[in-house]
Amino acid sequence: MKLHFVKATGVFLRTLPFVALRIAVGALFGILTVLYFGVIGWLVLTLLEAGTLSGPIAGVGLVIATLIFLGVMRLARRYVLYLVAAGHIAVIAYIVDTGETPSNQIAFGTNKVKENFAGASALFVVDQLVKSVIRQFNSTVISLSNLVSFVPTLGNILTVLRRAIALAASYIDEAILAHVFLNEDQNNWRAARDGVVLYGKTWKPVLASTLIIVLGMYAVAFAMLLALTPLAAVFGGFSPTFEVLGWVVVGGIALTVYLGVLRPWVKTVVITTFLVESRDATPDSETMDFIANRSKKFEELVANAEAEKSDDALTGEVAESELPNEEPI
Repeated sequence: MKLHFVKATGVFLRTLPFVALRIAVGALFGILTVLYFGVIGWLVLTLLEAGTLSGPIAGVGLVIATLIFLGVMRLARRYVLYLVAAGHIAVIAYIVDTGETPSNQIAFGTNKVKENFAGASALFVVDQLVKSVIRQFNSTVISLSNLVSFVPTLGNILTVLRRAIALAASYIDEAILAHVFLNEDQNNWRAARDGVVLYGKTWKPVLASTLIIVLGMYAVAFAMLLALTPLAAVFGGFSPTFEVLGWVVVGGIALTVYLGVLRPWVKTVVITTFLVESRDATPDSETMDFIANRSKKFEELVANAEAEKSDDALTGEVAESELPNEEPI
């Protein structure tokens, strides 16, 4: 298996304007996270110290506040982070494919997203279906249950691997989206279908490199939290309120680094690996059957692709029939 980490890192460095944008967006979400949970934490601790709020009620309030925050973050991710991430994907795909860097890559990436998708909802629908197909396919081609039955002590390790495989789908679907951007002559559904088929032909090196880097990201995230722990301890020396705020700050910094640096780099590695490994491959019916037997969602993706193909053909026939009949000279 050939790893493309060096090439991908070079591509990543060439997309620094988008990386800076991701860092800015990550910092914004980090600041909002700090402010939100800082205010909630201060309010809860103040009410607890004043005796106007009981422990169980405070716990329920924190759970409700967290659920509200997660709901808002999910919407923001769908309508803000999705568009920024998709623009970055378009630039990465262009650099890997042509070796050139767009002069104004943020405008280039934004325009590519607008040209290929009518809006965030259309992008979200295609991406989620592709992700479901990849998740089902990955969980089928790599079965870990047999290993657990033979070596029960590996249960905890295999649980981590299962989670890593599930997380890998969220990066591999972005590689499929890169394929969509490079095939503008096709409609989105057909390009996505062909991208999934190409992944079915190259899944071993792509998934293996993705798992390596995802597990590495786990290690980096854990090390980063350990490095930031003394910061929370310093705040804890003042009062319990400041200790809570210290942990909120640590979480905000970690979220900023994850959204702004780690995830874009991992994404670049996965996209680069997929595009390089599938460059000389072509979709075929045998691989389509191979995927269909391992992912029920793939049938839905194929159906959408065929439906758009029929619509395109019908549109072409209508357009041709509307052409004026010319009299022979």
